[in-house]
Amino acid sequence: MLDVCLLGCGGMMPLPYRWLTSLMTRFNGSNLLIDCGEGTQIAIKEKGWSFKPIDTICFTHYHGDHISGLPGLLLTMGNAERTEPLTLIGPKGLERVVNALRVIAPELPFPLVFKEIQGQEEVFEQNGYKITAFRVQHNVCCYGYTIEIDRAGKFDVDRARTAQIPMQFWSRLQKGEVIEAEGRIYQPSDVLGPARKGIKVTYCTDTRPVEIIARQAEHADLFICEGMYGEPEKAAKAVEYKHMTFEEAAHLAKKARPRQMWLTHYSPSLVRAEDYIEKIRAVYPEIYPGKDGKTIELDFEEE
Repeated sequence: MLDVCLLGCGGMMPLPYRWLTSLMTRFNGSNLLIDCGEGTQIAIKEKGWSFKPIDTICFTHYHGDHISGLPGLLLTMGNAERTEPLTLIGPKGLERVVNALRVIAPELPFPLVFKEIQGQEEVFEQNGYKITAFRVQHNVCCYGYTIEIDRAGKFDVDRARTAQIPMQFWSRLQKGEVIEAEGRIYQPSDVLGPARKGIKVTYCTDTRPVEIIARQAEHADLFICEGMYGEPEKAAKAVEYKHMTFEEAAHLAKKARPRQMWLTHYSPSLVRAEDYIEKIRAVYPEIYPGKDGKTIELDFEEE
């Protein structure tokens, strides 16, 4: 099961009723954060989730509303006597940007592991997560992320017995381990059926609607997408500042066909996002306004 929480859904500046955009996921004891704008710590505390299991933070880009909460979060982790490494993933310049912010958080009791994204698309494997970073179109280098939890095929007892695989190896093979014993090599594929449908979440903000977004979000369980402007008359502004309108996001959803889409990263001038939802549901019906603390539990499909 994957827990997903949209900690904040605001862009540019935090408001009394809206924190800056940040996403947190929980899977198998590992927490992942995408972006860390001002107020992210408060949003996590309001949700009642914990800082301690966060072991990976992904950054879409380095504008202040997406990263300015990082120094405070690092200090909080340090004060909690964390010693486990923290992995940071982001566009080129990651280590330089983070170290500049760490002027106010210079000493930490845990190491930082930097992974700069190379090229248009790159895949990272982290604690059971498959994270695909993909380049989008903003006025600075910016990436979206697809998070996938893969699911192995079903264990086939008959195949295991026919292949005379000792029973003590079954559970290890089921977990994906390759075993060498008594002159034989046992592969997980010896006892597992074809891979089953996993869980998929795609997240992108601060971008124009480009083809790669729809491709990454195809058949996602959840597609969280920028909707900077709900008002149709702000379409030209969206083009100028490399953002998206609700309608443009809806057309991406129509191409991708996710189970549901949440909109996020609202302009401070957009007070009531829900007022613009019904119109765009004519384009794609499964669209919902994001809001601070909005949460969903995604589970594997029953067989």
